[in-house]
Amino acid sequence: MKDVTTIEVRTGEELNKEKLQQFIREQISEVPDGELRIRQFSAGHSNLTYLLQIGKWEAVLRRPPLGPVAPKAHDMEREYTILSSLHSYFNPAPKPYVFSDDEDIVGSPFFIMERRNGMVLDTEFPDGVTYTPELGRKISELMVEQLVCLHQVDYKKTKLACMVKPEGFMERQVAGWIGRYERSKTDDVKGVEELTGYLKNHVPVSVEPTIIHYDYKLNNAMFSEDFSEMTGLFDWEMTTVGDPLADVGAAMSYWIQADDPEILKKGLGKPPVTVMDGFFTRDEFIQLYAEKSGRDVSSIDYYVTFAYFKLAVICQQIYYRYKKGQTQDKRFAHFNIFVENLVQYALISARK
Repeated sequence: MKDVTTIEVRTGEELNKEKLQQFIREQISEVPDGELRIRQFSAGHSNLTYLLQIGKWEAVLRRPPLGPVAPKAHDMEREYTILSSLHSYFNPAPKPYVFSDDEDIVGSPFFIMERRNGMVLDTEFPDGVTYTPELGRKISELMVEQLVCLHQVDYKKTKLACMVKPEGFMERQVAGWIGRYERSKTDDVKGVEELTGYLKNHVPVSVEPTIIHYDYKLNNAMFSEDFSEMTGLFDWEMTTVGDPLADVGAAMSYWIQADDPEILKKGLGKPPVTVMDGFFTRDEFIQLYAEKSGRDVSSIDYYVTFAYFKLAVICQQIYYRYKKGQTQDKRFAHFNIFVENLVQYALISARK
């Protein structure tokens, strides 16, 4: 795996090496002799993800964040089940090896999956890659194409058919995310009541349901060295069956473009590479999705507005954990500002 940064495990987020090594040897047959080495992936603000190495064998462990978590959030068994069912139908989905709900091993439920190899892009390109606008367009097209491919998978052939209820998806989503916001509220944020009122009163008629990733963004994807294919897609915990335009909207809430205001471009630090010349604008992404999928995207502004609110709620949940002392990670200290900015930007989208 190249240009995927791992670090020494952060203080307080260590795993029980001895118990984990014993579990791996008991549950995964192809593991060679040798001592378990553990490092942590530095990216991400939610679930904790670790690189496991024994000799030449490598895998990835995912577990929930430390401290109390929102109800139904960070469900490792659900994500494991989704990947178990989906990876044979959608190649970028990694193969999971094993799930455990024995909290005595690493302190929480967790699962272990295969490690995929390739490049993950976030705020810059890795050394050795010569960027051109043509490359930006190529990556943009690949992101659209793979989203269309995912939406073409027949969910009725997967275990998701028994796990979800597609009817009334958007109504439940709007009510559910408003409820999550209320439960994690720490401060009064200007504009929230106007925004939630708009979302409740303007729910569009949903199109035919599909599998949706629901966290589809550039730094959750992995690419081959020549950027000819997507070699991995990660963070499947929010995956469900529902309105595919909700998936497009969620993707667009992460897809930053060059002329966006600073509150979007630098809300979480350096802007992503999508601001570079050549990458699609959100409109270009949406239009190519419409062409390749054949779906009517005339109501997409609503879905993008909802996605900004949803992202604000996720940030609010993280900030709530920080403010309540459930995590000591200093990266989260100013997430309240990002929540306020996202709410304001969602209102701008709603008023179009």
